[in-house]
Amino acid sequence: MTRRTDPVAGRSALAEWASAPEAAQRAVLAPAVRHTLEAFAEEFPGGAVEVRVPPYAAVQAIAGSRHTRGTPPAVVETDAATWLELVTGALDWADALAAGRVRASGERSDLAELLPLPEPRRVVRTARDQGER
Repeated sequence: MTRRTDPVAGRSALAEWASAPEAAQRAVLAPAVRHTLEAFAEEFPGGAVEVRVPPYAAVQAIAGSRHTRGTPPAVVETDAATWLELVTGALDWADALAAGRVRASGERSDLAELLPLPEPRRVVRTARDQGER
């Protein structure tokens, strides 16, 4: 997968989101979401699951049968805030599902064992540590 989001810009947006998640605007959310979706697809390559975070981006990830047309066999869809909380460890997968913040259907759509991602978690922890000083 070729990254479309500059990793530095993505990490910077993620750090900015971490410092004030409730105040994050599209200019911060878009690169943060794209960066983390791309990181997810790199970490778990494949095409069995489509992870959608409208209106920002969608990626195909996780090994298994790949789809080329129509609705994929497995779909995970959520909003930007929920996705960023999941990839950084601020929100547990089971809690997000129970609260209706994530819609997951199809084989391999349970991402509980795959989240959070190490790099986004580290970026957020560093940003929060610097903010407390």
